[in-house]
Amino acid sequence: MYRYDTLDHTLVAERVAQFRDQTQRFLAGQLSEDEFKPLRLRNGLYIQTHAPMLRVAVPYGLLSTRQVRMLAHLARKYDRGYGHFTTRQNIQYNWPKLEEVPDMLADLATVEMHAIQTSGNCIRNTTADHFAGIAPDEIDDPRPYCEIIRQWSTLHPEFNYLPRKFKIAVTGSPADRAASQVHDIGLHLLRGPDGQIGFEVLVGGGLGRTPIIGKVIRDFLPREHLLSYLEAVLRVYNRAGRRDNIYKARIKILVKAMGEEAFRAAVEQEWALIRDTALLLDVVEIDRMRKYFRPLPYEKLPDIDVTAGREAAFVAWYRHNTRVHKVSGYRAVMVSLKTPGIAPGDMTAEQMDGLADLADLISSGEVRSTHDQNLVLGDVRQQDLYETWQRLTALGLATANIGTLADMICCPGLDFCSLANASSISIAHQITERFSDIDYLYDLGPLEIKMSGCMNACGHHHVGHIGILGVDKHGEEWYQITIGGSASGDSSLGEVIGPSVAKLEVANTLAALLDVYVSIREEDETFLQVVRRVGVTPFRERVYAPNR
Repeated sequence: MYRYDTLDHTLVAERVAQFRDQTQRFLAGQLSEDEFKPLRLRNGLYIQTHAPMLRVAVPYGLLSTRQVRMLAHLARKYDRGYGHFTTRQNIQYNWPKLEEVPDMLADLATVEMHAIQTSGNCIRNTTADHFAGIAPDEIDDPRPYCEIIRQWSTLHPEFNYLPRKFKIAVTGSPADRAASQVHDIGLHLLRGPDGQIGFEVLVGGGLGRTPIIGKVIRDFLPREHLLSYLEAVLRVYNRAGRRDNIYKARIKILVKAMGEEAFRAAVEQEWALIRDTALLLDVVEIDRMRKYFRPLPYEKLPDIDVTAGREAAFVAWYRHNTRVHKVSGYRAVMVSLKTPGIAPGDMTAEQMDGLADLADLISSGEVRSTHDQNLVLGDVRQQDLYETWQRLTALGLATANIGTLADMICCPGLDFCSLANASSISIAHQITERFSDIDYLYDLGPLEIKMSGCMNACGHHHVGHIGILGVDKHGEEWYQITIGGSASGDSSLGEVIGPSVAKLEVANTLAALLDVYVSIREEDETFLQVVRRVGVTPFRERVYAPNR
C-alpha cells in the first residue's frame, strides 16, 4: 500500500497543529460557532444529536493492520469502545469529546491517517472496488489512480470551497463494485482499441433528494490525462454550480440543467486549455505509484476443495462469505459486520485488534473496507480458510450472510444523526428479528436492502433491491419503500411502491414483498430480476391489499 513521504507527513502534522489551535480558541470563546464550523468540517468533525462525530478517511478502503490497531485504540480511548464503518469506506466515531479530537488526529497521524476533507464542500475520500488487485475480472488495479487522485485533490486550493461536496469512485472491473454510477464522477478502467489503459468517464450521478444515474461524457480518456480531465470537470462545476440553494448545488443538478451535450462541450473546452500542462501524468509517475500496489509474492498453490467433510456452518460461510481470487490456491474473505442485534457497520475495539492479528497471521497484513459496510481479508490461502472461519467466529465476525437480506446497508439514522427524520438501526433490528431463518434467507438468493434515515440517502436506499427511507409524519416515524434499485454495472433507481408504512409495519411489509417474489419467481430468478420482469404493480397490490 502507499506509504507517506516527507511531504505527506509534514502536511498532516501541520493540519493537526492548526486544528488543535482552532479548537482551543473555540473552547476559549475566541471563535464563534459560525467561525469554527467550516474549520471543524474540513477536519471531519460533525456535531451530531448527542456528541461530536469524527469521520476518519480510509483512502479507497485500504488499511494496514497497524492502522486497524490504531482505530481500535481510538475506539477504546476516546469513544465507547467501537467504531462505525460507512458507505464511503471510512470509519466514524460517534462519542468523542471535542477537546480530545486534536489528540485523536495526532494519534492517527502516527500511522499515516487523517480526517482531512471527510466533510465540507470539497473533494471527499475517493472510493474503489474492495477487490482491487485481486479480482479475476479486473482490467487494471484502480488503487494507484485513486492514490494519484487523493494527492491531487487533498487541500487543492481551487476546489476547497466547491458549491457542494464532491465524490469520486474508481472501478477496474465491469462488475462495478464501487457504485461508481451514483457518484459525482465515476471512472471505469478499460482498454482502448490499441490495448491502451484509460477511463470511461461518468459525471452527474448521485442520490439524495434528486437521485440520478451518472452520464457518460467521455467514452475513453487515456490514463495520462486523468488529472487534467478531472480538473476541467471541477472547474466547470466550480464556476457554474449553484451556491444559492443547498439542495440544488450538486453537479448532477448542473448537468441536468445544462444538458449532457452542453456540459460535455464545456468540459472539453476547458480541458483543451490544460490537457498538456503540468497536470499531464507521465509513465514514470504512473509506474512509481503502481509499485506501491505490486502483487504479493504469492505461493504456487493448487485450488482445493476445503469444504469436504466439514460442518455445515463452515460450508455455508465458505459459500457466502468468500470470493474467488485471481491467483489459484487463494480466496478473498468477506468479514461480516452485520451480526444480528448489532448496528450494521459497527465494530468493537476488541474485534478490530483481533482482525488485525488474523490479517497478519493468514492474509497480507491488510484489511479492506467496503461500501456496503463490511470488511475484506484479501489474500487468504485456501488451506487456511477453516482456521480463518474459526477465528472469525470467535470474534463474532463470521455471520454467513453476505449478499443476503440480512447484509443490509444502514445509516446511523435518528439514533445519532441530527439530520435524520427517523431511526434506521431499530428498523435493521426489526428486520433481522423477523427474518432470522438463515435457510430462508439463502433460498431468497441475492437481495440488497439499503436504508436511510432521511433524504440525504447516506444508506443508498434509492439503489437497493429494496430501499427503505425514514420520513417524518407529524412527529411520527414512517417509512417509504422502493423496489428495483441497483448500484452495480446495471444501475437503476428503485420505484416507490406506494404510501409510507408505519414503523412497526416495516418488517411485515417486507414479508409481503417477499411472498410475492417467492410465488412468481422462475427458476434461479433473483428478486431484482423479478421486479424488472413484472414491474411494481404485483408487489404494490399485495402490500396494500385490504385483508393482508
